[in-house]
Amino acid sequence: AGRPEDAFTVLELSEYAKSRPWWRRVFAPSSGSSAEKYNVATQLVIGGLTGWCTGFIFQKVGKLAATAVGGGFFLLQIANHTGYIKVDWKLVERDVNKAKQQLKFHSSGNKMSPEVKSRVDEVIIFLKKNVILTGGFAGGFLLGMAS
Repeated sequence: AGRPEDAFTVLELSEYAKSRPWWRRVFAPSSGSSAEKYNVATQLVIGGLTGWCTGFIFQKVGKLAATAVGGGFFLLQIANHTGYIKVDWKLVERDVNKAKQQLKFHSSGNKMSPEVKSRVDEVIIFLKKNVILTGGFAGGFLLGMAS
């Protein structure tokens, strides 16, 4: 009866964590919308800075990716022209037509899976609760892309 282990209760956190959305586990158990925790200026600054950083990085990575893809196509064209590689255009055309048929088949249903729909609903709820933060992020993102 006098053991120190008796003074503590054991909490089963795994069940509690499973019932919480991932962003609540990451940011804090009591985190609600940012409007409840921060004033408007703070929300705009946080959103703007994170948006600018994201836009700036997105712009740099986008340029790098475009350069790599364009350079790859350029090298493939040179290799094709000089005879290092031969392209079977009939096979390419057949595969492209097959891909078109698959795209038509998948887009004809026009329904989202329940998992995607639930994630989209979560994002919409988050955006509605954090309108000022989201607006600051969007503005910062555009400025980051422009710089």
